Amino acid sequence: MGFSTACRRFRFPLAFGMVGLLAASSLARDARTAEVVPVDLRDYRPECGVAITTDEQAKTGQLKVEWPLATGETGQLLIDTRPGKPLLASMGIVIGDENAALATLLKDVDPVTFVTVGSRKSPPDRPPGMSVFNVFFDNPAKRPCQSYRAQLDLKQIRVVSQGQRATVILNDVTAGPFTGALHVTVYRGSRLINVETVLSTKEEDRAYLYDAGLASEEPSWSRFAWIDTEGKLTHHDLDKQANDQPAAVRHRAIIAESDRGSVACFPPPHRFFTPRDFTDNLQNVWRGRNHRGLDERLGFGIRQAETGGGNYVPWFNAPPGTAQHMGVFYLLSPKNAEEALRETLRYTHGDRFPEIPGHTTFTSHYHMAITMAAMKEAAQGGPRTIPDFVGMFKAMNVQLVHLAEFHGDGHQKDPGPLRLPELDAMFAECRRLSDPELLIMPGEEVDTFLGISGPGQHSGHWMSFFPKPVYWTMKRAPGEPFAEEDPLRGTVYRVGSREDMARLLEREHGLVWTAHPRIKASNWAPDAFRNEDYFRADTWLGGAWKAMPADLSNPRLGQRSLDLLDDMANWGPKKQVIGEVDVFKLDHTHELYGHMNINYLRLDRIPRFEEGWQPVLDAIRGGRFFVTTGEVLLLDFKVGGKASGETLDLKPSSTPETRVTLEWTFPLAFAELVSGDGTKVVRQRIDLTDTEPFGHRTLTLEPELAGRTWIRVEAWDVAGNGTFSSPVWLKKIKP
Repeated sequence: MGFSTACRRFRFPLAFGMVGLLAASSLARDARTAEVVPVDLRDYRPECGVAITTDEQAKTGQLKVEWPLATGETGQLLIDTRPGKPLLASMGIVIGDENAALATLLKDVDPVTFVTVGSRKSPPDRPPGMSVFNVFFDNPAKRPCQSYRAQLDLKQIRVVSQGQRATVILNDVTAGPFTGALHVTVYRGSRLINVETVLSTKEEDRAYLYDAGLASEEPSWSRFAWIDTEGKLTHHDLDKQANDQPAAVRHRAIIAESDRGSVACFPPPHRFFTPRDFTDNLQNVWRGRNHRGLDERLGFGIRQAETGGGNYVPWFNAPPGTAQHMGVFYLLSPKNAEEALRETLRYTHGDRFPEIPGHTTFTSHYHMAITMAAMKEAAQGGPRTIPDFVGMFKAMNVQLVHLAEFHGDGHQKDPGPLRLPELDAMFAECRRLSDPELLIMPGEEVDTFLGISGPGQHSGHWMSFFPKPVYWTMKRAPGEPFAEEDPLRGTVYRVGSREDMARLLEREHGLVWTAHPRIKASNWAPDAFRNEDYFRADTWLGGAWKAMPADLSNPRLGQRSLDLLDDMANWGPKKQVIGEVDVFKLDHTHELYGHMNINYLRLDRIPRFEEGWQPVLDAIRGGRFFVTTGEVLLLDFKVGGKASGETLDLKPSSTPETRVTLEWTFPLAFAELVSGDGTKVVRQRIDLTDTEPFGHRTLTLEPELAGRTWIRVEAWDVAGNGTFSSPVWLKKIKP
């Protein structure tokens, strides 16, 4: 049995022996030979634009899948339907219309999936009824865990078409306690092949990670290529004897190259990454023989590390009976590795958030400890340095950064002698690092004053955000004034109670919101204080959105916070959910993009530090933004002419024209109009499987909104990337 490093502490009894070794074999095929497995085409329609041909199956055992890529190019997969044969007899491109020639990029390869299975432990101090899977503070790698290779015992093949795509589904697949099928999906107009091992388990409290890729007895590629963490494209000749090696790469991609072209291998850019406190590059690709000690063949692919990236590494959730989509993408190119990488990077805009006229990009919740680093550097003398994150943010077109300083560093609860000089340093460092392209705005994550605590109930954490540098301490002794003037700092506030905090926010036009709501130390927040005056006030924004926890059975990311957004909208006060990243120190080698999201504010310029950033808070407070992972852009959303954050007076017809303009890279999956009436949530799903990659579309809809008080929109693509709006508020007018 093969174990990852993190799982070696778990030893099986000797009696496990060869039976265990056989049970752990992989999405390598069952070694038996048999007649071809028939293909069920009852759910396939040629109108999808993907051609499925079974004419040669009886003779060659192969199912042919062809689909248009670009002018004069057709993608081709030959799937061997004979158990015991390499599943993918050929991955190639037919080039030309007349006198067409097939460029076989890879041949005789098997998709491989390796599943590391652990346990899920209940987080402490959960509200009654909260799922055991709603957790971040967990470490499955510190408990017994086991790695398996998924095994395909080919018994059934069927083809399902939907919109402009088709999926070949191959049963049966097993990996330890998981069972399911292999899904191979191609998309009209796209070079992508989406290979997913879709598995579920009946066992309770399971967590897992997965690796995926391709393996072959006789490799048909001659080189590997990737971009290293310094941004350099590197090539590595194939060493047929080399054992499995991981590599730290930029952009999450590894390329297998031959003289006939290239195949890029990469994961879904965001959903592949489970939440962690640090974005360290954990070597997310692999190549070589004997991967995880479970497959002697030579292969390459994507991988996940059981540990690293912080004190807590919670892995993926696997609630019983849920279909977990363990996916990997392949991109076919008739050109060299550099061109294949260039085409691959189009799907994430080169890991950059695109410019949208009239919008400014905003990101929040960074524990980078820049204050203490600046104070240390200043004390040492010598020239000041520019932290890596400045260049990283600029390269990603991040324009507004809201910090979360003094989270485990500094002296946040000090009454003044230590805290005030640290605030001096934070404000000075934000000013120093800001320029016309990037505004660094001070902020903190706070765990006092605003919340309700009790036995087994944490009060919750919240983010503080002021429109200018504001001096305040979290201590106020009896007899001390709430505010006093300092000759150097101006007004200094002492906060000693909930009332003081609310007063400060009102006086200085501050804005706060629940950090990581309904998880981490905010398990009970904001639900526990939803009826409190400070929550209902317009100084409390609402909550924050992040892809946490991770569950690959959900086509969306961050369901926890989307549910909160809908619940808050039904509670009554106009609340918002802003995207947060919630990570610690950064450097240029990190895999930041995979953990990122971004907020596009309807703000036409970046404020200067010296003038303050009140327009930023106004845009956020007013719901004038949308949140996205970057690949799906919500260019416009209007209901009856009203944009998010605005209020529409509903006429008696109650079916206002609703316009949604989307732009995307990966083919889309669906959009939803989500609305509520103060009690229930209503969803109207819009199927978008007719989309090809790199598109732009305006949807014009007339939803029935009688009795509704709010409406928003969200849209998601085939890789789990997505976007969502803030609500448009609805007010019924009397006839």
